[in-house]
Parts: sequence; structure tokens; C-alpha cells
Amino acid sequence: MTVQGWLAGRTLRTRLVAGVLILLAVSCVGIGITTSITLRGFLVARLDQNLTSAGSRLDVSLEHPGGTGDPGAEGQAVGTLAVRITNGSVAQAVVVHDAAGQVGLSAVALTEADRSELLHLTPDGLPRTTQLSMLADYRLMATRSQDGDIHITGLPMGDVESTVQRLVATELIVFATALLLTGLAGAGWVRLSLRPLHRITTTAKEVSALSLGSGAVDLPHRVPETDPRTEVGQLGAAFNQMLGHVETALDQREASEARLRRFVADASHELRTPLAGIRAYTELAQRSTEAVPAEVSHALDRVESEAARMGRLVDDLLLLARLDAGRPLEQADVDLSRLLIEVTSDARVAGPDHRWSLDLPDEPLVVRGDEHRLHQVVANLLSNARIHTPAGTSVVVRLTSDEQSDHVLLSVNDDGTGIPQELQANVFERFIRADDSRSRAMGSTGLGLSIAYAVVKAHGGSLTLTSDPGGTEFRIALPGHNGSS
Repeated sequence: MTVQGWLAGRTLRTRLVAGVLILLAVSCVGIGITTSITLRGFLVARLDQNLTSAGSRLDVSLEHPGGTGDPGAEGQAVGTLAVRITNGSVAQAVVVHDAAGQVGLSAVALTEADRSELLHLTPDGLPRTTQLSMLADYRLMATRSQDGDIHITGLPMGDVESTVQRLVATELIVFATALLLTGLAGAGWVRLSLRPLHRITTTAKEVSALSLGSGAVDLPHRVPETDPRTEVGQLGAAFNQMLGHVETALDQREASEARLRRFVADASHELRTPLAGIRAYTELAQRSTEAVPAEVSHALDRVESEAARMGRLVDDLLLLARLDAGRPLEQADVDLSRLLIEVTSDARVAGPDHRWSLDLPDEPLVVRGDEHRLHQVVANLLSNARIHTPAGTSVVVRLTSDEQSDHVLLSVNDDGTGIPQELQANVFERFIRADDSRSRAMGSTGLGLSIAYAVVKAHGGSLTLTSDPGGTEFRIALPGHNGSS
């Protein structure tokens, strides 16, 4: 997994701390490599100086070897190697050793690979590092003597390598401790620095949990002000300003909706009186025994029909206005099984060209609510199925009980052509019609489903729609008698 992939989905605090640790780790690696290379180069340069000094002093010992306490070995480091090559072969190979506190020379048994490596050295006086199987890594320098022999002097690299290794181990411990302490301190510092941002996030979560679409909403307290010169301070100020605008907009919307609800309620209430007068005078004119022209009789019939239609519209608007205002509904035990039998029987009379069927449980299901309004809800759904489906459509009214959620489920299914996809999202809004011409011809106001939705919601339930070209289902979920408040 890459670093970018690991950071994906991590919090900002984790990313900042991880970024600091990664940069510090890269810096530590760079420092470690640089110091190791520098120290090794310095130690090798000093070793080369000692190698030159040792070579000139050991030449005599190679030409005239002695025993323990050989003057050529005095002052030389233990492990110093001296080799003499004569006529293309290794004539002598000795190494400085320490025997009971006395420094002397002793012969070295070389392998064929070591001899071959030594014989291929160029007598140019330049130091080079060579690995000898009998003596490990050595820094060797080959020179040619006056008599034509090749003298090779070597110093062991063990001290250089061990010193560098100790440095690397020390740096690993120091850098690991530094990374740990930096991570802990950095996490605390980043957490402290991001505390204002955390407060903004908490406030934003509180706002997002509010139902901003349901009237007036009291927004939570504002984010505490911080230094406006910082990015977090600027974000907090902008967030507080945004909350102020949202709160103002919500208040204005609530006030506008309240005025509209009052207007609709007042207008609907005031229209009922003149509508009643129009219908009364129309009926009075139609009762006259005097002969009237056919066109006048037809006009009176139309006036009465439109007045009745307008009366239903006014009643529907008044009901919606009362539901919007939160007017409480009547509360009584309602036998839904009996209610569905009555409403379906009325639907059979109104739509004899449809096939109506009931699917009821063996025992009556009772809910707490307003029987008249629930009757209106089911009647609207069955009327909707009758009006918007062709003759011969099967309509099934089903009633079941969900014991787990303590809800009563009521559904109206038809196998008609379905509701167009573009209308389904807005089907419960007011004055929405699937077919304007047919709906108006049948006297539909476009308020039936919106009234059903509002009434079900006022009962603490839900009304949902599922529709495709093979049919439509309206499903109502109402709290059961035990779950009612």
C-alpha cells in the first residue's frame, strides 16, 4: 500500500502528524547516510596516512626478517600486513601481532584466492580496499622496491567498519527516540491547533441534524470567535456569517408560509359563505315551475356543478391549511378492516369496470385516529386508482400488521400503466396531476394525494409510493393501537 493510499480517508490531524513524521524520517535518513559516509571517508583517509607510514618502516623487516620484537614491527598497529612479491610469486607474507604485550611479526598462510588477489595489485602506491579470506577486509598499498620486488602493506578495516557501525546504531536509537517524541508532541500540538476546527465541525453536525425543512428552526450557538488572521479564524467567521444568513432565511420563509397559510385558511373560510349562496339560489331557480329556455337550464346545471366542485376545492384547501397549522385531529379507535370494506364497496359502485378485491386479516385491526379523515385518505387512493387506470384494471386493497414495529400496513395495488418516473418525486405535492385533461374532466383538483399524505403524517404514519410500467402501489404505515400516543 502506498503512502497516498494509506492517507486516503484519514483525518486531517492524522495526515499532519504523519506528514511531519515522514519528513523527519526522511531527514534523519539523509543525515544518517551523510554522517556515515563522511565519517567513513575521514577514517579511511587517516588509515591511508598510517598505511603510507607503516609501509616504509616494514620494508626493512621484509628484506631482513627477524623474530619477536623485530624493530620493523615496533610502533605498528596490530594486524598490519606486509607482503613481498618476488619474480611474480608471494615470497613472504607477515602480519604484526601482539604476543604477551610484545609486538612482532608472524607469517600468514594465504589461500590461492588471496595470493591471486595480491599478485594482481598494481604497484602504483595508491591505497585500495581488498577482502582477504584469511584476514577479512584490508586497505592495501603496493609499491616497487629498488631491487624490483613488490612490497604490499595493509591495514585492517575492522576498526573503521566497527566505528561506522556504532555510529549507525547510535543514530538509529537517537532518530527512533526523536521520531517517537516528535510524534507524541506533534499529535498534541496539532490537536490543540485544530481545536477551533473541531468546534466548527461539531456545530456543523448539529446544524445538519436539524430538520431545516420543517418550519422555524433554532440554530445552535455560533462558533467561538478566534484570531481572524488565521485560516481557522477566517473559516469560523465565515461559518458564523453563513449560519446567520440561514437563520434569517428560515425565519423569513416561516413568516411567509405562515402568512400564506392564514390567507388560504381565511380565503377558504370566507369563500364557503358565497358558494353556499350561489348553490342555494341555483337550486331555487331550478325549482321554479315556470318554463325556462333549454340554454338557461343548462347554464344553471353548470353553475351548480362548478359551484359544487369549487366547494370541494375550498374544503380541501381549508383542510390542508388546518393540517399545516398543526390542528389536532380527532382521536378514537378506528376499525380499519370495517373502514376498508365500506370504502371498497363505494369504489365498486363508482368504478364497475374495474376489478376490486380485498385482502384482510382474520382479526380486525384497530388504530387510534380520525375515522373520517382516514376514510378520506383511502377513498382518495381508490379514486386515484380508478381515474388513472384503464377499464379492467385489478385493484387490490391489502391490510396487514407488522408486529416488530407495531405498525399497521395498508396498501393499494393496481396493475395499470404506472406513474411516469418524472412525476413520482412530486406526486404528493399540491396541484400535481398525471393527466391534466382527464383529471379536470373527472373533477380532480390535484389535491387528493397531498391531502392523503398530510393526514397520514398527522397520524404519525408514512405514505410511500412504488410504481413502474407494470403497476403502482401506495403503502400506508400507521402506528398500531399499542404504539399510539
